Amino acid sequence: MNANITKIATGTPSERRKAEITKDFIKSFSIILVFLAICVLFTSLNQYFLTWNNWLNLLRQSSINGILAIGVTFVILTKGIDLSVGSVMALAGMMAANLVTTGNEHLVIWSILAALGTGAVVGLANGVLIARINVPPFVATLGMLSMARGLTLIYSDGRPIANLTASLRWIGSGNVLGLPVPVLIFFAVFLIGWLTLSRTTFGRYVYAVGGNEKAARTSGISTRTIIAATYVICGLLAGLAGLVLTARTTAALPQAGIGYELDAIAAVVIGGTSLSGGRGSLVGTLFGALIIGTINNGMDLMGVSSYYQQLLKGAIIVLAVIADQIRK
Repeated sequence: MNANITKIATGTPSERRKAEITKDFIKSFSIILVFLAICVLFTSLNQYFLTWNNWLNLLRQSSINGILAIGVTFVILTKGIDLSVGSVMALAGMMAANLVTTGNEHLVIWSILAALGTGAVVGLANGVLIARINVPPFVATLGMLSMARGLTLIYSDGRPIANLTASLRWIGSGNVLGLPVPVLIFFAVFLIGWLTLSRTTFGRYVYAVGGNEKAARTSGISTRTIIAATYVICGLLAGLAGLVLTARTTAALPQAGIGYELDAIAAVVIGGTSLSGGRGSLVGTLFGALIIGTINNGMDLMGVSSYYQQLLKGAIIVLAVIADQIRK
């Protein structure tokens, strides 16, 4: 890598071009190579890892964190953070489940809208606090984490809501052409998010605000609107993730979503999105979520305690942040 940098600075035009291509290749595909290396490792350690059923299970497990991580990517690209997504998942799932207990099959569409609307409203509240009132993102979303969890407990009286209708459970456990519905939802969200960030004016504004908010404002971009919009998107996707989680567990649990915000942030950081804003991609987030899911799945197959899994994920986050600082 250092030799490539030297060639970029001092080599002939041909050498500089080749060095730049090599550098771009490493930056773009390093996360994929890491993912493949982890897959090879677990394949060699456990004979069941590479089976089709296990991979379907792995993708299904990764889908909820992946949906969350896509929303968190939008926020982090603007140099923000959202710690409330786990609690928003629980609140949205509770709102959806309340409408579709047994006997209310016809209300499934309204339950979906309730989950998405709950997430969007909480995201808007975060956006207003951060973009309009200038509350630091960490403080605003930490407070919202507690408030959303409190609302969930008050609304449910601390009890789960079970007996969900078959149509809602299908969202979490159904299949289409042999693929789990949560996985299809995850990839659909990824595609829409990728197109938004890479092919729209809004996406360019998100990168501009994260790269240099003052310069973006000077150039005529409504930075407050862009920042608020990213939190709405993040809240909306947290609501969707909560809906999928509720459908998958066949019940809305008041304690649902605890710790999910950390896994989502880990997936984003591992995927190469800078905590300083302005740099990153949803492709990286996609593979970051898959890496988290693969590590969890592989260690479960090997019978490794969840305590050690938490330790490993924490170490990976720290290493990813160190790598980001080195890249800068």
